[in-house]
Amino acid sequence: MYPEMMAIDNPDLAGGLKPWSYRKHARLNRTSAKSAQHLWACHCLLLCAFFCLATAALLNGKAEAADTIRVTVQKTGTFGWELAIVTERGLAKEAGLEVAVTEVASPEAAKITLMGGSADLILSDWLWVARQRNLGGRLVFFPYSTAVGALMVPAASPIQNLAGLKGQKIAVAGGPLDKSWLLLQALAKQSGLELAKEASIIYGAPALLYQKTLSGEADATLNYWNFCVALEARGYRRLLGMDEVERRLGAKGPVAMVGYVFSEEFTQNHAPVLTRFFEAAAKAKEILVHSETDWQKIGQRIGITENAELALYRQTYIDGIPRRSVAQEAADARELYRILTKIAGPDIIGNATELDKGTFYQPVEAMPNEP
Repeated sequence: MYPEMMAIDNPDLAGGLKPWSYRKHARLNRTSAKSAQHLWACHCLLLCAFFCLATAALLNGKAEAADTIRVTVQKTGTFGWELAIVTERGLAKEAGLEVAVTEVASPEAAKITLMGGSADLILSDWLWVARQRNLGGRLVFFPYSTAVGALMVPAASPIQNLAGLKGQKIAVAGGPLDKSWLLLQALAKQSGLELAKEASIIYGAPALLYQKTLSGEADATLNYWNFCVALEARGYRRLLGMDEVERRLGAKGPVAMVGYVFSEEFTQNHAPVLTRFFEAAAKAKEILVHSETDWQKIGQRIGITENAELALYRQTYIDGIPRRSVAQEAADARELYRILTKIAGPDIIGNATELDKGTFYQPVEAMPNEP
């Protein structure tokens, strides 16, 4: 019983109040009660609306949260060009990805980050992946580029063929397990030449060996394609391209020796992330095929001022974009691997005589962003 209603509900307690006063107070009270109820209803509606909006924003934010993929790149490598396009053109955001990039000085340093668990993906070659699988490491490979390096010599060098390398100093980029070095040794062995024993070998990071070559500290250099282009622009000549080495060893087409490398565990837990990353990378490649502006930016980034040299970089990059299926790439890789097992031996590539069937990764179809 509300206090203001006591006089009406209990006449004996009303005292000097007149009957009309009771009715007046009752009407006023009923009006106030209705107003209070109306305000309470509005308050509840506002709270409900706020809760719904907050919930929707939370769910929307969760749906739009980007999946992170950690990528290690060689600072002077070409992979960084693509990743710059992926981020600057909004391709990563479009794919629902955040690409966390770490730069290192050499391919060997990149391998360490992958094996140590601080990277999800790097660039390397399928020969290294095959060796790791032979040793128990569950890594996989997906084609990135068919562009390969070459064996370069000064224009006036007397060296005219592989036999001329005997007794010479050769600078080899990437280390003793580099794919080009292994293939070159395999080809040389077919002619009875043991390059690792009959020549003086210098190993090092691609950029360092490029500088050593320019300063005359090596008679020949086996380097990555972008450094070979730079050497050509400075008067060096190709003694032997690695694409020719692949053909002479039995490949039926341009082989994507270099590819994206990642673990089987990552594919099991993040297959949709990989698929979206590869799609974004493919779009970046397509942009670089057609965009003059982006190549001008690359030229500024790597210090190229001559249009002719930049055009050579661009054409070599475009020619290296893989056009064959993963199955075709894997078939040529198996053929080259068989040759290497006979020539290089288990100390170089491991005990397996056939390329592991799981070496090449077959991507799944694109799926929605992971929750």
